[in-house]
Amino acid sequence: MTLLRPLLVLLTVLALWQLGVWLSGVPHFLLPSPARVGGVLLDRWPELLANAWVTGVEIVLGLLLGTLLGCLSALSLALLPPLRRWLLPLLVVSQAIPVFALAPLLVLWFGYGLGPKIAMATLIIYFPVTAAFYDGLRRTETGWLDLAQTMGGSRLSVLLRVRLPAALPALTSGLRVAAATAPIGAVVGEWVGAGAGLGRMMLDANGRMQTDVMFAALFVLALLALTLYALVDRGCRAAVPWAQERN
Repeated sequence: MTLLRPLLVLLTVLALWQLGVWLSGVPHFLLPSPARVGGVLLDRWPELLANAWVTGVEIVLGLLLGTLLGCLSALSLALLPPLRRWLLPLLVVSQAIPVFALAPLLVLWFGYGLGPKIAMATLIIYFPVTAAFYDGLRRTETGWLDLAQTMGGSRLSVLLRVRLPAALPALTSGLRVAAATAPIGAVVGEWVGAGAGLGRMMLDANGRMQTDVMFAALFVLALLALTLYALVDRGCRAAVPWAQERN
């Protein structure tokens, strides 16, 4: 039943899309029909799969690196008050700079390989993970902290046994946001400069007015993003079973 509802919604959207194309008579280079996009998916599936692999590697590596840096930064902010005074304003100011504007510089610095795409994904992921985890660490119940100190807990034991478990629900929220936004960085990096990837394939198809190929690549990208989000969400639910929402 869980999969039936989204499947019915998808079929309804595809049917309305196909009907709209038939009734409007819009040229296929402006809006291809779902049948035409499906034909591209079947005919060019090996090419789409190869490019999806490149984009997937960029997204996963960016997600891992951004999560690692975000967690380390959040722990530093929570445990080192002197560092907090310097790093926290820097994090806030960094969000005023459009990350997309850095893409050409990253390509210039790291070349046309995986480097700039991973860096773009890392930059987009870094802030939501840092902000969510830090917020969870600093909002630990004061009663728990007082009890741990009363029982003689060291700073390290309080961190590992009280503050970290209490902050995990907030961290999982940040990870879900990161999983949803990670593909953006990889694709933008491929638009600026890349030899392979779904973003590069879409850019080439746009230059040739192959709108059906663009839609096919977009469909594979959406499928890739949904799969990543579902895996991250399942991992988060397994990590914090005590924090599941109640219906």
